[in-house]
Amino acid sequence: MSEYGTLQDRVRCTELMSKVMEPAQTIQFFKPGMNLGWSGFTPAGYPKVVPIALADHVEQNNLQGQMKFNLFIGASVGAETEDRWATLDMIDRRWPYQTGKNIAKGINEGRIRMGDKHLSLFAQDLGYGFYTENGRIDIAIIEVSGVTENGELIPTSSCGVIPELLQVADKIILEVNTGQPSFEGMHDLVTCLNPPNRQVLPITTAGERIGSTSIPCDMSRVIAVCESKLRDKGRAFTDMDATSEAIAGHIMDFFANEVKQGRLPENLLPLQSGVGSIANAVVGGLAKGPFKNLTVYTEVLQDTMLDLFDSGKLDAASSCSLSLSETPGFPRFFENWDKYADKITLRPLAISNAPEPIRRLGCIAMNTPVEFDMYAHANSTLVGGTRMINGLGGSGDFLRNGFLKIMHSPSARPTKTDPTGITCVVPKAPHIDHTEHDLDVLVTEQGLADLRGLAPKDRAQLIIDKCAHPEYKPILQDYFDMAKAQCLAKGVGHEPQLFDRCFKMQQNLAQNGTMKIKNWDIKVDLCED
Repeated sequence: MSEYGTLQDRVRCTELMSKVMEPAQTIQFFKPGMNLGWSGFTPAGYPKVVPIALADHVEQNNLQGQMKFNLFIGASVGAETEDRWATLDMIDRRWPYQTGKNIAKGINEGRIRMGDKHLSLFAQDLGYGFYTENGRIDIAIIEVSGVTENGELIPTSSCGVIPELLQVADKIILEVNTGQPSFEGMHDLVTCLNPPNRQVLPITTAGERIGSTSIPCDMSRVIAVCESKLRDKGRAFTDMDATSEAIAGHIMDFFANEVKQGRLPENLLPLQSGVGSIANAVVGGLAKGPFKNLTVYTEVLQDTMLDLFDSGKLDAASSCSLSLSETPGFPRFFENWDKYADKITLRPLAISNAPEPIRRLGCIAMNTPVEFDMYAHANSTLVGGTRMINGLGGSGDFLRNGFLKIMHSPSARPTKTDPTGITCVVPKAPHIDHTEHDLDVLVTEQGLADLRGLAPKDRAQLIIDKCAHPEYKPILQDYFDMAKAQCLAKGVGHEPQLFDRCFKMQQNLAQNGTMKIKNWDIKVDLCED
């Protein structure tokens, strides 16, 4: 028995108790090549005991590469599940976002076929049946806190794509997690219908609820119920540093000026924040800043959101996931349940990231890219334009539809081969996830560039002036001046680029370990050390 009750306490639909089995007993249901859907989102609320049992089976029976599946999950899940599956060569296809050293290695080595997608579109398209030949998922494995008397599911720490999985899964396995408190009452669950009957999402405040706290499930499709006592591994907390705190300072000053100019109310507008040290610093800045009665409408809640609640300045938060750290985040949350739970609403991905409420609420979107170029195109996914990191995630959902669209990044990232690091401001991004049309503000520790209302060449100059690292600023300025002169002379100078040179900094990094080139001479292939 768990300190949080028994399986019998949680499964109030008594007919399901006849389907209770040990995780290893579910292996009989899985066949190579199956399409599988999991609950879970950035790693919270994902199934654990059944995926681990499958991995154990493959490892113990030397079935690596013989028992492979196609995985469809709302976002990343714990390394003890999918990253272990990657090491055992158990994944053929994976949509749409992942984290883990081994799964990324498998993707970049071509062993795992990954597809990337805006997360709101992934959820929607999964429900439309776009990802498999027959539009169906063979088995969905869903972690739940419990099952109501009438057979409705109560999710745990995330909602992910549970509604869509319940629409398209032929068979369902439930993992009932009794190793943590029940999350009953925290969710706002809606199953979006398919066009032409897709419904309005009338969310007018961040904390408003439009659905129910549990979701209907066809009990006849449930083939197994397994008890789990394993907690989410969670997202490791990323410490703030001087760079991230400087970026947060620029953003706080920008917010204050927007309030002064009358473009933002005194309590701002609902905030969306990505993950990482900069996001933590921004939320930390808000906890210490002058703004009160704040609200959050986002896809992940990190540890620093608890600090914002503790400051008394955050009234309500809506999210798809509690993306807390394994420690101290989740223990802190569970130990202070009464303090936080009634202020948090967990929604399915198709709602948390839907363009409609994001635009209606006027969300302030803040996310971190790999790099951005001088015209404000941003790369969030592919290092060097080819190496996948994690995936696009939900940043584009908010950056396309928000009231203010902000991207923040260090001006340079550390590297073993260059004391300054590599510049995050480049002439042209080698891969573009977010275009110039979607971004309003770019920020580094050097400064903030407000791009609203500026033509491309004006944007470029402001980005170089405000955002570039001092050691890279003259290199970027030389390129921009040269590109302007040559393109304008030919009458093609709206957004000047020289395609025979715009990637020369990246080429030099690949060959010589630094992005500091000596000149832009086309006759010099690369600049020697």
